[in-house]
Order: sequence, then structure tokens, then C-alpha cells
Amino acid sequence: MSNTDSKSSPWSQKPEAILEKLEVNPTAGLSETKVTKRLREFGANLLREHQTKSMAQVLIAQFKSLIILLLIIAGGVSFWYGEILEAWAIVIVILINTTIGFFTELRAVRSMEALFKLGTVTTRVRRNGSVKEIDAQELVPGDIVLVEGGDVVTADMRIIEASKLQVNESALTGESLPVNKSSDPTAQDTVLADRTSMLYKGTAISRGSGEAVVVSTGSNTELGHISLMVESAKEDQTPLEERLDKLGHRLIGLTLIIALFVSLSGIISGKEFYLMIETGIALAVAAIPEGLPIVATIALANGMRIMADKNALVTRLSAVETLGTTGIIFSDKTGTLTENRMTVTQILVPDEEPVQPENINNDPNNKLSLILEAGVLCNNATLNKNESETGSGDPLEVALLSAANKAGIDIKQLRNQYNEYREEAFDPEVKMMATWNEIESQSYRIFAKGAPEAIIPHCSSIYSENAIHSITEHDETHWLEINEQLAADGLRIIALAFRDTDTTDGNPYQDLTFLGLMALEDPPREDVKPAIANCKQAGIRVIMVTGDQEKTARYIAKSVGIIENETINIIQGHELPSVETLTDSNFNIKRIADVNIFARISPKQKLDLISLYQKQGNVVAMTGDGVNDAPALKKADIGIAMGKRGTQVAKEAADMVLTDDAFSTIVSAIKQGRVIFGNIRRFIYYLLSCNVSEVLVVGLATLIGAPLPILPLQILFLNLVTDVFPALALGLGKAEVGIMERAPRKEDESILTKKHWIGIGGYGLLITSAVLGALFWGLWSTHINQEEAITMSFLTLAFAQLWHVFNMRGKSSSVLHNTIISNPYVWGAIVLCIGLILAAVYIPSIALVLKVVPPSSTNWIIIISMSLIPLVIGQAIKSIFNTTTE
Repeated sequence: MSNTDSKSSPWSQKPEAILEKLEVNPTAGLSETKVTKRLREFGANLLREHQTKSMAQVLIAQFKSLIILLLIIAGGVSFWYGEILEAWAIVIVILINTTIGFFTELRAVRSMEALFKLGTVTTRVRRNGSVKEIDAQELVPGDIVLVEGGDVVTADMRIIEASKLQVNESALTGESLPVNKSSDPTAQDTVLADRTSMLYKGTAISRGSGEAVVVSTGSNTELGHISLMVESAKEDQTPLEERLDKLGHRLIGLTLIIALFVSLSGIISGKEFYLMIETGIALAVAAIPEGLPIVATIALANGMRIMADKNALVTRLSAVETLGTTGIIFSDKTGTLTENRMTVTQILVPDEEPVQPENINNDPNNKLSLILEAGVLCNNATLNKNESETGSGDPLEVALLSAANKAGIDIKQLRNQYNEYREEAFDPEVKMMATWNEIESQSYRIFAKGAPEAIIPHCSSIYSENAIHSITEHDETHWLEINEQLAADGLRIIALAFRDTDTTDGNPYQDLTFLGLMALEDPPREDVKPAIANCKQAGIRVIMVTGDQEKTARYIAKSVGIIENETINIIQGHELPSVETLTDSNFNIKRIADVNIFARISPKQKLDLISLYQKQGNVVAMTGDGVNDAPALKKADIGIAMGKRGTQVAKEAADMVLTDDAFSTIVSAIKQGRVIFGNIRRFIYYLLSCNVSEVLVVGLATLIGAPLPILPLQILFLNLVTDVFPALALGLGKAEVGIMERAPRKEDESILTKKHWIGIGGYGLLITSAVLGALFWGLWSTHINQEEAITMSFLTLAFAQLWHVFNMRGKSSSVLHNTIISNPYVWGAIVLCIGLILAAVYIPSIALVLKVVPPSSTNWIIIISMSLIPLVIGQAIKSIFNTTTE
């Protein structure tokens, strides 16, 4: 037996021949012994993984920076002029800068790689006679796989059985229309797009159900052959990365002009040519925020990991930024706002009082038993062994099996007795499904289940008084009223019906006999109500978009706080025109703006609603779980798939996957999105205001003919100390107080707005004034030599920039209680930086290179006092005028 590839043409052979070749019984599946042996033989079901960044690649990338190029030029100039000490000092600076960049970027890269390994794809297989869910990478040739609408095909498979099976194969063939599949062989020379008896890895089941046997795994699949031909793909920049890149290039241009101006001014005023060239280069290096991409990447990776820890797996970096701008959340009801723990609470049949499943005595002639049997046979789920309430498959179908099990029905025996011959798969447009079950030779019973308003109109008779009678208009009205009464209590209602026939052809939904209703309870999640309250505070509108009926939707919406009373208007699917025809003349758009519940909505209508709200300038997030939700998940600004109950198609279309299916997780992710953007903005704000102060200090001193307040190597030293560590700490900050009490940020809002640039200039001037004040104090008041005065200005600048980090607090926080004060990384950065600054002064070899001398105690008082002035004035201005970095 070999791992079948395209050369063996499994599509041209009968299923029995393939099963025999793969040595597998379709009703039992492979044994664990065979699985273990084949895993060793063929390996895991994985494509060749994308090459991760090696340490060497990360290291080489550090030398592609313009910053490093400028430093190399500065070092070359130093060697040329014989300033060997300064030259080697610059080499050390290059090594330090490269080392910091290397380790921080390596950490970010590895964090991102680990993050994307968190998501797994599962597949339902039959092994050892039972159905189980396994990780798709554990599939081996010969595995019997069960597929249904919404699944992603995880290996190449030969179809054994198919019911209304349709597959989207656009990933392989480019054909967007679904392809009908069957178990019938096709010719050996059939092209891939026409092999209707095959399922291929990476394609998606769009409708129906079936069983198939795995014939190829991993790189032996058709998708594997394609992936081997693809070497690599260039990653697109996220919007945030593009903005940072644009900002960096503008700063580089501006900085080079300033550096050139300062250098020429110094040379013209008589300062040493070499010193001013070196100073100009150092200024350029100091003013350019080279830490931008590193800290931004770490902030994003850290935020994404925090989201993953909180059950939100973000699959696209750009989604992190978009989360912070989300203004509308379209939420499904089942499993997101509710527990998704469906339980049959009532069974209602004609001429009987409502009854609970556990109170039913299993009697084949009892109509209560018949409705339970209908729920078992018109069903694709399975119950777990030795458990009565959990299983694999749709939660509603699992609940129907659980109800039958409680009533004493042997599910396995019943399914063996009435073997399913054909299935009409569930269609969300018609809200029904049906099966043909063989009751005796050439005699079948059709069982149908679905929404009451869909099933009842297709019934021509009703099963009452242990006989079949023609259904009357009164009967229809009566049962639809019962449906509405139960729905008003938040219950989900399923209608069941049957018909005996001698053919498996034709429409199953005609001349049905109505059996009754089953009411299922799915209570609201306890965490949803406070989460929705948080959304309202944050200016985020939550809209329920559900396929469920109006009264059930209204009940749940009121329970979780989407609406405040049950008189609020609801728009139903039949009232909603398509987005193409939606105009003021035929539908009141303003009415939509005031509605928070859309009931009985089809997948196409979800797409229309998203388009409508986006055209009105809203950033829309949407939850979904089914294959039919995939287009809307793609269309939404943030597509959110359910990790537990979501189909693989939905997960792959989404920007974020909720591993716990909880609505509160969406709110946590939005909050974290705001935090990440706020941290990046705060870091840039801090960094640029420090850099502006360095440029202004040297530039103003040069213009007025004063000695340089800081020397080139001192600039480079400060650039490494005050740029990297405090900035990294700010990038890892937690949420500001009241972050979820603000309106969403506009999608096109710049990282730095006009008020931020004003603040950067203001803080830069404050720090510059303090530094020049310390310099002139030293030169004129204390009568110390120039080297000591420059030491004072250097240390004043160093400490002023350190204290400046506390000016980054939010406007809603107090001086002593804010996220900067409570950020342990900030305190760690300050302690580390103080240690490095003191080492620069008191370790002779470093002091010699930087040309600094230990200050006297009096001068230390002046240094600390002057360095605190920008902090004190900054805090006063922030308190008086309520300015902010946000």
C-alpha cells in the first residue's frame, strides 16, 4: 500500500477498489495500530512549512538600516581624522545598537511565529468503529472522513458517499462556482476541475454531506504539489506599518536637512570642521527614531499574544489596528450571546400535554417516540460514548440525540434499523433538511426538520389521535401560535414531519405529515450583559443579526442588554430589500440606523447590511460560524469566527477566531486593540519629543555661538539609553483608565495628529531650555571649566528625558495613579538607564570616551533640579489644560 498520488487515478476507480487497496473497512475505519504505522510511513499531514526567519537573517537585517549607515560613515570619518578612540567608540555603539535591535526583533519574530501555531484544524474521522475529531495533521491514507457544509477539506480524498455535496474548489481551479460531487467514477484522463468523485486538500465544502477515504496527505496532495513550486511570497505591510514607514522617511529627510544646517552653521562660526561633521551625523542618528519598527513589532506581537491568552486568536496583523476603530459589532445569537448548550426542554405533539424527554416511555407506537426518532434519523451529529449530553456536530442536533437518549432510545440500533439512503442537506435559505430512511425493501420514510414557519406550510396532514388526518387551517394557525408563544420565552423551536414513499427521487418537502414541535433552551451567557454595557460606554453599537425568529431574538436581546424593552422595533429578513435597491424612496434608511435586531436574516442579507453600514462610514466587526458566513466575514472590517462551533471555512475567512465563542472576548480584543495603538502612539510621542530636544539643544547652541552642550558620542550614548529602554517599556503598557469609555478612533486618523506635533515641539523646547539652563549655569555661575559644564548639560538632558516618560500619562489619570507609574517595565527601564548613566560618569574608561567628569555635589543638585523642570511644568500643563498623548 502506498500513499496514493494523482498517477494512480483514484477518481477513475470505484470506491470499493480504493477501499480494498487502502485496506480499510468504511464502517469501522482504521485501527489505531494501522494509524500509528502509517504515520511513521507517510509522516504528518502537513505541507512544507514556510521558512521561518533564521537568526542570521535577523542579524543581517540590522545592517540594512539608514541609521547604521550613518554611524558607519561617522566611524569612517573618525578613523580618517585619526580620532581612534572616538572611532572605536562608534564601532561599539554600532555593535550595541545592532545587538539590541537583533534580540528585540528576534523575540518579536519568534513570538509571531509561535502565535500562528496556536490555531489547529480538526477533522471528523471514523476509527475503531466510532466517530471522533482529530487534528488534521494526524490524518493518514485510508482514514474514513465525514464531511459536511462548512468543513475545509484537509487531505485529498476519494468520495464514498455523497448527499447534495457541493465543493468550492476555487483555491485550486480558480472556478468560483460550487462543484457538485458524487461517488461515481470519472474517466482516467479527466482534468482536476472535472474530477467530481474527489475532494482536494484546501477546498471547502459549501453544501451537503458525505464520507470519503483519504488517498493522499501532506506534500503528496494536489495542494502540496503546488506549494512545492511556490518558493516564497512577499508579505504585505499592515496599515500601521505603512504609516510608521512613511513617518520614518519624512523624519529622515527632515533630520538630514537639520543636521546639514547645524554642521554648516558650526563650521561657518569657526568650530572645528571634523567636530561639526561628526556632530551633524550624530544629530541625524539621534533624531531618527530607529526604534520605531522594533518597538511597534514587539507591541503588536505582545498584544496579539495577550489576545490569544484571552481566547482571541488574531490571524492578521492589520486586524490589531482595525480593532481599535471598531464602531459596530454584528453579533449572531446562538453560541455568542447564548451558552450554546442546547437542551430539549419540551416536546409538543397533537392531543398531548407538553412533556420533557426524560418523562417519555419508549414505545414504537407512541407518537412521542416517533418525533424523537425523527430527531435522531434526520440528524448528522453523534453522541459521545458514555455521555448523554455531549457529542460531535451541530449543538442543536446533539441536543435532539440527547433527548432521545434520555427517553431510552438506542440511537445506534435505530440508525442501523432505518439506514439512511439519501439526505437533503440543510439549506439556510429554506431553513429545512430531510433524510430518506429505508424502512423495508424499496420502501422509505422521509423525515424532515426545520423552522416551524418553514415546515408547517409543507404539511398536508397531521399525526393526531394515533392516526393521520388532513391538516386544517385552524391546525396551522394553532401550531404557529404555540411556536410564537414559546419563542417569546427565548426558546428555539424545531418542527418535525415525515412522509412514507417508495422512491428516493423528487422534492422531500411536499405532502408531509406534521409530528409536532421540540422546544430547546439556550440561556444567555452570564458575561454578555456587562460586555455589552462596556460596548455602549465605548461608543460601540451591538446589533444582533440572527437567522432565528423575531420573538426569540427579542427575548435574548433584552436579556443581554442590546435593547432595553421588548417594544423596540425589529427588522425581519422579508422586510429588507437588497443593498443594490436600498434607497430612501423604497426603504427608510434611518429606520435601519435605529434598529438593533435583525431577525430571520439570510447570509446574503448579512453581506448587504455590512455594505450598508460601511458606506455610512462605520468600521464593522461581524461574528459568524457557518460556511455561508464566510463572504460576510471577508467583507467585514473585522471578521470574527467561532473557534468551537465555527466551520473551518469561517475560521479561514476571519481576521480573528474566538477560541471560547464568547462575546465578552470580542470586547476584550477591541480593548486590547485600543491599548496597542495607544502604546505605539505614546512611544512615538515620547521618542520624538526626546529627539527634538537633542536637535534643538545642539542647533540653538550652534546658532548663538555657545559651546556644544552635548558631544557626538554623548548623543549616541543617550540615543541608545533613553530611546530604547523607556520606549520599549511604554510599548508594553497596560490600558489607560477610561479607555473603553471613549468613542472609537476614526479609521483614517494619523498616528500623530496636529495636537501631538504641538506637544512634541512644546516638550522638546522645555527639555532644551532645561539643558541650556544647566549649561549656562555651569559656565557663568559656578565658574567651572567647559568639560564640567558640558557634563552638566549632558546629564541634565539624560535625566530630563528619563523623567519625561511620566509626562506620557493619559488625560483621565492622576499624577500618582496612572499606567506609567504602575508599569513595572518603566521602573525597570529607569533603574537600568540610571545605572548606565552613572556608569558613564564614574567608570573612568567610559568617562574618557564620552569626555565627561564626575560632577560635584552642588552640580548634582543643579542637574537633578534642572532635569525635573520639564516634568513639573509638563504635569502642570497637563493638569490645567487637560492635554493628552492619546
